[in-house]
Amino acid sequence: MARIKVMSAGAVQAMVTLIGNEWARANGHALDLNFATVGSLRERLGGGEVTDVAILSESAVAALGKGGVFVPGSVRTLGRTRTGVVVREGAPGPDIATVEAFKQALLEARAVSYSDPKGGGSSGTFFAGLLERLGIADRVNRTAVLKKRGFEVAQAVVDGEADLGTTFISEILTVKGAAVAGPLPAELDNANTYTGAIHARSAQKEAAAALLSALRDPAGRGRWTAAGLEPAF
Repeated sequence: MARIKVMSAGAVQAMVTLIGNEWARANGHALDLNFATVGSLRERLGGGEVTDVAILSESAVAALGKGGVFVPGSVRTLGRTRTGVVVREGAPGPDIATVEAFKQALLEARAVSYSDPKGGGSSGTFFAGLLERLGIADRVNRTAVLKKRGFEVAQAVVDGEADLGTTFISEILTVKGAAVAGPLPAELDNANTYTGAIHARSAQKEAAAALLSALRDPAGRGRWTAAGLEPAF
């Protein structure tokens, strides 16, 4: 039995956990799953931490790959997810059809939640920059509820800490009581693509490759879509 360590971004946690554990049970293996923000995982891998499989944003994998962290040719694209707006299930959804309507919804909210950019989360880094572009960063951030990871953003909305929040749709769908009000307006659309790669120092390269193949099995496309992810296979 092989014990395979996986370091993965939270945006694909649902599918990595579900399909990964199914594959592991069927093949007599065990998974050591480690989920965190892309920024923190990139820092850990860049600092020398070893894993068998890394699943990060496309840009992070490419950057680490240049430094020889991954086995050449082992990169596999899994899928992408979009930034969405989260509200509490049953609550009236805000008008977010246009940039101006979305901006107004943010300004009218008692509090807005998003992931803290200092934690290295992709969606939070994007949203912080978006607030600056829209010219409302100071006003929104006065009462903003910052969380470490995307699912915590959705939970903050469910718990009433914030009226609405923004994070990846795939993370919103993992939280009971949270609802997707919609993606961002087309002009502000933001999507992240996630790729997997085998660590150059992995002692389980064959099993790691088999795990990546299982995650990309075309038979599972519907499950990825239902989880708020657009499969790339």
